[in-house]
Amino acid sequence: MEIIKKIAWGIATFFLLGGGIYYSLKLKGIQFRLSKMFKSFYSKKKGEITPFQSLMLSLAAQIGVGSLAGIALAIYLGGPGTIFWLWLTTFLTVPNAFSESVLSMVYREKDGFFHKGGPSYYIEKGLGEKKLAKSYALLVLVAYIVGFMTIQANTIAVSLKDTLNFDPIVTGVSLAVLSGAIIIKGVKGISNATSKIVPLMGIIYFILVLYVLVMNYQIIPSIIVLIIKEAFHPKSIGVGLLTTLMIGLERGIFATEAGLGSSAIASATVDNNNPINQGYIQMLGVYFTSFIICTGTALIILTSNYKELVLENINGIELTQYAFRYHLGNFGSGILSVLILFFAFSTILTGYYYGETNLKFLKKEITERDLTILKVITLVLLVWGSVANAPFLWNLVDILVAFMAIINMYAVLSLSKDVIYEYNQKKSLNKP
Repeated sequence: MEIIKKIAWGIATFFLLGGGIYYSLKLKGIQFRLSKMFKSFYSKKKGEITPFQSLMLSLAAQIGVGSLAGIALAIYLGGPGTIFWLWLTTFLTVPNAFSESVLSMVYREKDGFFHKGGPSYYIEKGLGEKKLAKSYALLVLVAYIVGFMTIQANTIAVSLKDTLNFDPIVTGVSLAVLSGAIIIKGVKGISNATSKIVPLMGIIYFILVLYVLVMNYQIIPSIIVLIIKEAFHPKSIGVGLLTTLMIGLERGIFATEAGLGSSAIASATVDNNNPINQGYIQMLGVYFTSFIICTGTALIILTSNYKELVLENINGIELTQYAFRYHLGNFGSGILSVLILFFAFSTILTGYYYGETNLKFLKKEITERDLTILKVITLVLLVWGSVANAPFLWNLVDILVAFMAIINMYAVLSLSKDVIYEYNQKKSLNKP
């Protein structure tokens, strides 16, 4: 698995960074237009799925354990320097999130009262490559239903066992019951749930991070210097520059999902027809995930005595919990367990929707029986994930994510004319 992962990520990195640089030039530094992002976020239009709900849907997938356990795992394996590469990756790849969201809006389809779309749809309609489209749909189905969701379940189980000594099986069954009660309601029920969970948990997490930073304000500058210094000279942990860089890239892409195509699936649900605005909104989501949630997690860990820990079969969340306990005592450990539960739970809901959307693509004449089978498999896997081997799950997901990125970025670059056309059309309409 390690060899496959390294090869796949080498190719994926080329596509992701190459695509990000290409669109940065073609769209004239679109990632730096923050005012446009915030303006696009506000919409008076009412509909089945609003821009806010579509953003919360994609953020629910992004702000999962990748932002909490994944970042901790990056620091544990690659050192503080990985965070610098995460920052750089964010700036370089965020135009990919813009471009894939635009394409998703252009090539989406109606799904009853709602819309559905994503890379599978624009690969088939835009490129005319049906086999590749089906390959991507199958990858998403496996990556989210088998991979991402089981990691969420595993992280919740590890966290609750560590803080409250809960039996992982009990956690898995409880999680399956709660998830089933919401996913049975479809995309509207899922988007309603995530639009309530994500903002509340995001605000609470931001307040906790801010408190820790204020209490440790004297050492924050030295931590920033350490991050930059170790990005190029990671001597203290005995790993090479390339290792630190690749871990930072992997964790950054895993956390923000910019270039994977998953946020494009969420973008397609919005009940309006403004591809450019939706692209700006998704870029805002990437920045929030990377610079608020991921960086906040990193700083909390780096201001603790995390190097004292020696862990085996590591999930990553153990490190984050240790850091919260270090700064906030038992309260910190307890509140983090609650946050993990809700962050991971919202990711499970969105992950299921991503899987369902791509199953509908693979099977055009889908029946309620088919969807029921998918729901049952999902819930069984949640129980299995709560007791599964964490390193195996991380390796599996890393490989699947790399292949998703390769296929999606091939399509996004091949359809660049559509992205640039939509962007220029919007610019001409805004001229006096």
